[in-house]
Amino acid sequence: MTEQRLPAWADPSVSPARLDAQGVSRRRLLRRAGLFGAAFAIGSAATPALASPRGGFGGEDPRLAYLVGDHHVHSVYSHDAKYTFSQQARAAAKYGLDWMVFNEHSNFGHANHGAKLEHAEIVRARAENPRQLIFQGLEWYIPAAEHCTVFAAPGPHETDLLTQFELAYDGKLLGYTEGSAGAADTARNEAHAIKAIKWLAEQRRSGYVDDVLVLANHPLRLGIDSPHEMRNWRDAAPEIMIGMEGAPGAQGAAIPGWRGSTSIRGEYENKPTAQSWAGYAADAFLTYGGFDWATATVGGLWDSMLAEGRLFTITTNSDNHRTVFDTWKNGDWPAGQNFDNTGKLPDPVNTDTPQPGSDFWPGEFSRTHVGVTRYGYRAVMAGLRAGRVWLDHGHLLDGLDVRLRRDCDAGRGVTLGGRLRVRKGERITLYVTVTTASRPNPQGILPELAHVDVIRGAVRGPVADRDTWRAPDTRVVQTGDVSGRKGTYTLRIPLTAGEESFYVRLRGSDGNRHGAGYLGAAVDPNGPVPHEPGNGDPWADTWFYSNPIFVDVAGD
Repeated sequence: MTEQRLPAWADPSVSPARLDAQGVSRRRLLRRAGLFGAAFAIGSAATPALASPRGGFGGEDPRLAYLVGDHHVHSVYSHDAKYTFSQQARAAAKYGLDWMVFNEHSNFGHANHGAKLEHAEIVRARAENPRQLIFQGLEWYIPAAEHCTVFAAPGPHETDLLTQFELAYDGKLLGYTEGSAGAADTARNEAHAIKAIKWLAEQRRSGYVDDVLVLANHPLRLGIDSPHEMRNWRDAAPEIMIGMEGAPGAQGAAIPGWRGSTSIRGEYENKPTAQSWAGYAADAFLTYGGFDWATATVGGLWDSMLAEGRLFTITTNSDNHRTVFDTWKNGDWPAGQNFDNTGKLPDPVNTDTPQPGSDFWPGEFSRTHVGVTRYGYRAVMAGLRAGRVWLDHGHLLDGLDVRLRRDCDAGRGVTLGGRLRVRKGERITLYVTVTTASRPNPQGILPELAHVDVIRGAVRGPVADRDTWRAPDTRVVQTGDVSGRKGTYTLRIPLTAGEESFYVRLRGSDGNRHGAGYLGAAVDPNGPVPHEPGNGDPWADTWFYSNPIFVDVAGD
């Protein structure tokens, strides 16, 4: 692979005059973090956090730059997509992505032909544009459940890992998923999913690949990812199975007048089936402010996993197959060819007429921000694993930096995904530094953040009932009105450590659509709400979410 180069916004040799507004804003954030120039270098992995001494108090995480990416993008190497590899990569560059994962659907044609063909395109793209980090991935059909992103660090075995995994463990190819003959054998299928994740972990441990990660995709779209399955995947290899999509792709599905009167953002338009977990209510199949019910519900499934005291990262992405209002259609198959014998769709053809679609281009609407100290593939993966992640829709923010520290310490404290060790009753402060949007988003709207919510939950350890989806001691504890504030500002939020450990996480929005949360106004007085079917303009209802910070409380 050709040597990597810093992105233009991080490269001090690139004149500011050559950067667009987004690049200028991100360079300013890099300077403010003290990472501009030689300090933000090209390297293979993120600098590890400076942990406090064993048994000591506090915590000290490094300064970070945030790389913007998307781990769920499809091309002609997926049987149900449309765009060429180059079309997707160019769109990602246009909308400011630093990294992306081509996450093609499992299929015999993909395993036997397409994966190798795509890998050749990826290798060329890495050489031609070393400023863009392009991963090869797979959308795994989980036995007994939905889909996952699986992707590896670049290396000699990155493609072989994916195809070996696909043929041995993919539920669709084995006939273990919903609609297949073997779907009813739930115990066998769930056990096979655990075996698959453990196999990936072994490939990392053995050095066959440098790194590999798994993230659950659109977990509540069909309601077949049960709470116990998600916990079992995580526990099988928490260094591999690190989280889930907090918000799905297909965010353009309910643009008014576009797709239909029953359309829902994310294409979350399903009803429970025989394979759905019976403990989910019908409302769980909807999106709330564009976010999956598991994430959007304060005190819900995501919080119930965090309340065990273990990190589970959330992301957002495009899941791009077919872009809204785009005029390209799939090309026609030559005689005798199909996806099974080629692994690649014919290149699309421009019709000059809008074609059906629910998606946005990579980076156009949904963005996952990953904190790193170096620029590189393994640095992105290390940042995801460490949970240094926040996400936004509609380019709501230019930047977010979060720190939690003891009032008696003068250090940097810990950031997203981190852990702070404190004494019972100790005073601590949460510092939230917001950089507001400095330019109109791709829809031509200059986004404005209206509020920042602080969500706090008690940490009680592993649950007895692995199918619980409730965290009864999690709620919104503070809402800050930030409407009208511009530029960069810091909110200082005092907290006190009680007698038990806890976590805090952040959320905010443009303030356009609010209501009582799914578990009631006492838990979440102004949370995201479902839109009317067919009337879900995503640009008019945008949110940001952050990963948690954990506070471990020790006795006197």
